[in-house]
Amino acid sequence: MVDEMKSAFEIAMEKVQKLGEATEEERLKWKYAPKGEEMAASYLKDDYNLAAELSKYPEPARKYVVSGAAEVLIRNIALPKNEAIKKINKKAMDGLKLVKSDRAHAENVFSQVRRLFDHYTTLGEQQRKQAYEALKSDIEARMQQAIQQQTGLPSNARIDVERQPQFQQEWRRVQTQLDTQYLTVLKEYKQELSELP
Repeated sequence: MVDEMKSAFEIAMEKVQKLGEATEEERLKWKYAPKGEEMAASYLKDDYNLAAELSKYPEPARKYVVSGAAEVLIRNIALPKNEAIKKINKKAMDGLKLVKSDRAHAENVFSQVRRLFDHYTTLGEQQRKQAYEALKSDIEARMQQAIQQQTGLPSNARIDVERQPQFQQEWRRVQTQLDTQYLTVLKEYKQELSELP
């Protein structure tokens, strides 16, 4: 019985052997994609010359460095909820212009992304304000009604609804709901960018 039992290590080693040897291309990707990821992270944080650093790598390594950098840049494009995110978005898109060879197609996608972001900050902001006020009124009315039911007297007390955990929880849910439509479209644009050469 003991002979038939294998350790987790033995089972894992058998699976690795079945996979076979890694190809040269896989080895290059494992070695160079993380370097590109590090370069993109440095570029987003500091005054870092991404183009100059990328040019230091010969083909075929450069392909994987660029791929790793592009992945990080794309991942850092987000809904412009504040000025810091807006700056990162601009820098990420500028960086993608440096690493993508089909710059015309990339710029077309960036135009669509910018329109989405403009909509998010203008009409989306109006939607969020309206939803906030509607939720605030709704919860305030429900709380007033609950007080009246408990005391039997009409409640004229002013309730700071915005500090109530119920309001905050509901507001987070509503915000997520409102942002989901934008995130879905943004995800499609990011996918399109990742598929560009």
